[in-house]
Amino acid sequence: MNYPVLRSLQGKPVRLTRCPAPVNGHPMNLRTILILGSLSAFGPLAIDFYLPGFPAMASYFGTDEKHIQLTLAAYFLGLSLGQLAYGPVADRFGRRIPLLFGVTLFMLASIACAFAPSLEWLIGARFVQALGGCAGMVLSRAIVSDKCNAVESAKVFSQLMLVMGLAPILAPMLGGVLVSTFGWQSIFVSLALFSGACLAAVALGLPESMPASTPRQPLSGAFRQYVNLLQDRVFIGHALTCGIAMAGMFAYVAGSPFVFIKLYGVPAEHYGWLFGMNAAGFILVAQINARLLRKTGPAFLLSRTVWIYLTAALVLLAISLLRTESLWPLLVPLFICVASLGCIIPNASACAMSGQWARAGSASALLGCLQFSVAVIAASLVGLLHDGTATPMALVISLCGVLTVGLSVLTRRAQGTRDAQAKPV
Repeated sequence: MNYPVLRSLQGKPVRLTRCPAPVNGHPMNLRTILILGSLSAFGPLAIDFYLPGFPAMASYFGTDEKHIQLTLAAYFLGLSLGQLAYGPVADRFGRRIPLLFGVTLFMLASIACAFAPSLEWLIGARFVQALGGCAGMVLSRAIVSDKCNAVESAKVFSQLMLVMGLAPILAPMLGGVLVSTFGWQSIFVSLALFSGACLAAVALGLPESMPASTPRQPLSGAFRQYVNLLQDRVFIGHALTCGIAMAGMFAYVAGSPFVFIKLYGVPAEHYGWLFGMNAAGFILVAQINARLLRKTGPAFLLSRTVWIYLTAALVLLAISLLRTESLWPLLVPLFICVASLGCIIPNASACAMSGQWARAGSASALLGCLQFSVAVIAASLVGLLHDGTATPMALVISLCGVLTVGLSVLTRRAQGTRDAQAKPV
C-alpha cells in the first residue's frame, strides 16, 4: 500500500506507515473548528469587548479608570492561574466534562458582572469569569492535540486564528455600540448569551476527544507532570517562544492607544480601524501559514518567521527614536510585527504540543499560563517605561523579538539533539 508522504516538524519529508491525522479518528470538520475557535476566543473577547465601557463603568461606580483597570488585572490573574488547574483535570477525566463546567462558570460569572452592585463585586466576578473562560483556551488546544499530529495541529491552529482574530477587530466596535445604546451592563449580558450558545454547541456537537487508549493521569501526579514539562527543553523552549511572541502583541495592545490617539492625534473612532488593520494582517498570515504547511513543517516556518519579526521590531524601534511627526512610518513595521505573529504563534504552539498526547491537558495549561504571565509582564513594562513617546512600546516589542529569536535557535538545537539521541544505532 502506498502511504502519504508528510513532513516532520523541521519540514523534511517522512513516509509514514499510517496517516497520523486525525489521531482519534474524528475529522476536524468546519463545525468542530468553529466551536473550538469560539472557545479559544473567550480570553480575548472578554478583554476587547468591554474596553469601551471603562469610562461608563467608572462613572457608574463613582471611581476613576485606574481602579476600573483592576477588573482587567483580575481577569489576567484568573487566566494565568485557572489554566494550571484545568490541565491535570482534563488529563484525568477527559476534555468534555471540564469544558462544560468551565463554559457554564463563564456564563454565570458574566451574569454576575452585569448585575454587580459594587466595583469589588465586579472585580471578583471578573476573576471567576476568567477561571471559566480559560477552560475553552486550554481544552481547545488539548482537543486539537488529541485529533491531529504536529503538522496538522499547526494547520488547525492557523484556522483557529481566523476565528480568534475576529475578536479584536469586531469586539471594540460592537462593545462601543452596546455601551452607548444599552449601557455597560449589556456587554456582560452579551457575553453570557455567547457563552450559552457555546455551551449548547459543546453539549450537542463536540464529543469526547481523548482516546480511550490514552492513560488517565492521576490528579495526585499533577505537580510531577508540570515538573516534567518544565524539564523538557524542547517543550519549554517552544512554549516560551510562543509566550514571548504573544508578549509583543500585548505590548502593542497596551501601548497603541496612547501612541495612536494621544501622541499622533488619531480620532478615537478611527483607532478601531487601525487596530483592525493589524488584526487583519495577523489573520491573513495565519491563513497563508496553513497553506505553507502543506509543503513544509511548523518548526521550519517558525525558525524563519522569528527573524522577520525581529527585523521589523528593530526598524520600529529605530523609527520611534527618530520622533517622526507622522504616524505612517511607524505603522508599516508595526503591521509586519503583528502580522508575523500569525505564523509564529500557531507554529510554536503546535511544536510545543507535539508528542504530548498522554499529558496534553497539562501541556496546554502550562503553555497558556506562560503565554499570559509573560504577556502581562510585557504590558506592564510598557506602562512603567512610559515617557510620552512611542519608544517604550517599540523597545518592549524589540526585546520580545530578540528573545524570540534566541529561544527559537536554542530550541532548534535541543530538538536536533533529541532527534539524534532517538535515532536507532
